Amino acid sequence: MLFILEKLGQNPQASMKIFVRGLGLFALGLCLIAMGYFFHYAWQMAGIIVLAIACAVALWGYIGIFANRWYHILTRHNPDRHNK
Repeated sequence: MLFILEKLGQNPQASMKIFVRGLGLFALGLCLIAMGYFFHYAWQMAGIIVLAIACAVALWGYIGIFANRWYHILTRHNPDRHNK
């Protein structure tokens, strides 16, 4: 399990970039959905597709961030534990 966490969380800066790009796509999807409300419904369909892609991209970035933090929590050295 630690190998998987180490592999997924090996570059938290890149994971953060992916997560922020996913949030940007999410905002774009919401704007397209709003445009579809006022104009043609095809904008809403495009917005829903962009929204689904954005959720997947943001989730992938968040998994990398979470894996990095969880890996460091599990492998943290606690010197007090060895002295007892």
